[in-house]
Amino acid sequence: MSVSLYSVSMARRVLLLQLATLVVVSALFALRDTSWGTSALLGGLAAWLPNVLFMIFAWRHQAQTPAKGRVAWSFALGEALKVLVTIALLIVALGPFNAVFMPVGLGWLSVLVVQILAPAVINNKG
Repeated sequence: MSVSLYSVSMARRVLLLQLATLVVVSALFALRDTSWGTSALLGGLAAWLPNVLFMIFAWRHQAQTPAKGRVAWSFALGEALKVLVTIALLIVALGPFNAVFMPVGLGWLSVLVVQILAPAVINNKG
């Protein structure tokens, strides 16, 4: 589920929880080795930054009142852009930065798990 389907305050909370998760996971991997911590940071950023870009994209298009049918196209375009940016960031992390694969994957996955679980937890508490 994408961050644009939430309210603005919910999307901000989810993004902040993702950022906190990213920092914690990176710090835990950094305890083993700094290259592992950097790799986890790059992997988490590959999941978090596209979400931030998608949310900005959604907010800009939400401010306008689009014609019927354009909402779906706008959403699909935003999701496609998000996937392409994620792939590009993962390629850069694993290519030029020579990141370690396991921390990259676990950092990326931890941010995605928070994206899925955080709305349910926030809704149950609030």
